[in-house]
Amino acid sequence: QVQLVESGGGLVQAGGSLRVSCATSGRTFGNYIVGWFRQAPGKEREFVAALSWSGLGTRYADSVEGRFTISGDNAKSTVYLQMKYLKPEDTAVYYCAAGTTWGSRHKLDYDYWGQGTQVTVSS
Repeated sequence: QVQLVESGGGLVQAGGSLRVSCATSGRTFGNYIVGWFRQAPGKEREFVAALSWSGLGTRYADSVEGRFTISGDNAKSTVYLQMKYLKPEDTAVYYCAAGTTWGSRHKLDYDYWGQGTQVTVSS
């Protein structure tokens, strides 16, 4: 069974940094895309970033480009989202997801989801 487990969320002041992690297990993710989405209260879940385990590259939402960095550690089967220069509008539950459609920013193209980790940015 495929599992994605997020960790590393928390409370940070505006302008600060935080790194969230997504530990993957249960399947070889060599051909998968691992993405990060986020959902703020009362809003739709939105795409944040994605990484291709097979080396196709990375993708970012315009709102986080230049501030967030997605990376992966094959040995640990873990994907990270390093967040810098955080803003209050980055406050959301951050979800890790896995799918097979490279370049997709649509949540329906992701088949597996973690339970989410809360990130709160105070002003």
